[in-house]
Amino acid sequence: MAAHLVRRCCRRLLLLPAPPGPGPGPALRTGPARPAEEPRARPEGEEQQLRELIRTAGSAQELLQLSRGTALSSNLAALAIARLARLSGEQRLDTQSLRGDPRFQQLLGTLDAQISQVWNSALLQVLRSLPALGLARGGRQVRSVEQEVLWRLRRLPLNQLVQLAEQLAGQGHQGLLLPEVLRKLELRWTELEDTRTVVTLMAKVGHLSPALMERLEDKALELAEQFDPDELRRVALALALQQRRCVPLLRALSYHLLQKPAELPLPVLTDLLFAFSKLSFQQPQVLHRLALELQPHLGSLSPAQVSRCARSFASLRWLSRPLAEGMAQYCLDNAQELSITQLCGILVSFARLNFQPSSSEEFFSMIHERLQGQEQQLDVHLLTDVVWSLCVLQQPQHPHLRQVLSPEFQARLRGDSSLRAQSSWLKLLHINATARLEAPGYEGPFLPPELLGGDGDRDRDKDKEKATPLQRWLREALPGALGGHDLVRYNVSTVYGWDIDAEAVLDSDNKPLPVRDFSAPHLSHSEGTKPLPPGARRVAVLRWELPQFSSRGRELLGRGSLARRHLRAAGFLLAEVPHYEFLELKLERQRVAYLKDKVAKALASDTAGDTATHTAT
Repeated sequence: MAAHLVRRCCRRLLLLPAPPGPGPGPALRTGPARPAEEPRARPEGEEQQLRELIRTAGSAQELLQLSRGTALSSNLAALAIARLARLSGEQRLDTQSLRGDPRFQQLLGTLDAQISQVWNSALLQVLRSLPALGLARGGRQVRSVEQEVLWRLRRLPLNQLVQLAEQLAGQGHQGLLLPEVLRKLELRWTELEDTRTVVTLMAKVGHLSPALMERLEDKALELAEQFDPDELRRVALALALQQRRCVPLLRALSYHLLQKPAELPLPVLTDLLFAFSKLSFQQPQVLHRLALELQPHLGSLSPAQVSRCARSFASLRWLSRPLAEGMAQYCLDNAQELSITQLCGILVSFARLNFQPSSSEEFFSMIHERLQGQEQQLDVHLLTDVVWSLCVLQQPQHPHLRQVLSPEFQARLRGDSSLRAQSSWLKLLHINATARLEAPGYEGPFLPPELLGGDGDRDRDKDKEKATPLQRWLREALPGALGGHDLVRYNVSTVYGWDIDAEAVLDSDNKPLPVRDFSAPHLSHSEGTKPLPPGARRVAVLRWELPQFSSRGRELLGRGSLARRHLRAAGFLLAEVPHYEFLELKLERQRVAYLKDKVAKALASDTAGDTATHTAT
């Protein structure tokens, strides 16, 4: 007790300002700042009556007059200050005049004189109320209350500790108190029992302490079965906004979400979809349910919500055709309400998913009409994405191609070294390939030759990247399937913006020829000059990794579909190697045999096509 008393006295002395004096050095005051004393203890009934008067006071003057007419205890003074802060917020009172009122100063003096007697709940209310009344956070009164709270942290009940953490985090507190509160919560996290508290801490405090957030994730995993749909939503959002991809917790949330039999509310649907896309977490059953239950609500969604949902599904590589058809119809029904940016977001999402609406002609007519004259208002990267998307969906118009392939447009991209700019340059190569290979009648402009080879950085970066298992096994099997290094070109970066794993030239008898002897229009710098012999064909081995397929099937997404079309139009026969087939082969001889079979099928398909064409002729 003596040590505790000494600590309190030291704290009080350090918080009191030094009196003015002639000496140059600071002087500590050894007495109280004022002769205020704790009033005599009054009967419980009288104390309760005063507490009720404070609680029901309807104006600041009524409260202040109450404090003047009777000597309040420090606890009642704290309640009065908290009530005053609430009234000032509700009635928009002038806090500066309140702070200058002698009766308010008397309340502060009473509180400060015996602050150790204030109840915990009232003390926490005062801590929130003083800054709301305009008292400086670094001022003596606020620091005195903070110091008292700091002394009591170890004895605070858990619910009050949680309330304090939420309060300080909401105020953007910068002092020593909040870190101490978080440390106490880190130590006492096992005491958390109710779902609401766990969810609130994760959402409002977790971002301030990674260590606490880890413990909250453990506790949420333990309580996941008890979460209602809204709590599931809030936990998922907290993880998404803090970029914490806690897979065990996400799986638990998904499992218990699927156990909820009732139809999920719309905010739960949209926020869960956003959270899962932000964290790149794909759970097919959950995505199926979200898409199924979201579809009836499409008509009631705002344009921003529809655009956000489309982007989320595209990010998750999940195509629900009925929902996508509904979104396309929504765009037609609300064309004028959708901003050009929102409409572009939906278009880009459709392209990523390689989705063609059933009302394709009507939909794209509306898109072209809305885009006309608006291109200059779009960000350079968004415009690139839009034209690239039209190329994927085989809907580009010559004016769009001319605009993004013009030297003026390229100049807007130069000097930008961001990842998004690199993506835009690569998409420009794809757009340029569309203009050359899939746009009959288009006469230019095109990208200059030096830019077509400018993506050579991909060759250097490619070696630095960690090879995938599919890429690694394919490299090992290719020489045995296609011939030695002299006959085959490996890891080819084409002027079309697409990389192929291997390229071979086969003669009319399907025997490999030295690929480097022949001219190669698909390369920025060709090693050979000879034209292909009559009957010879180019074969490209093209691998398809998991991210290039839709999450719910084996359909290529828009990017892969565009690559396939471009390479075929450039004269290649494609031996396509999807991950789900090749990774099943455990022995190298099996992989070599598989690749030989793929090449043989590509050649047979070409021969059958030639025969059919000849017969038709």
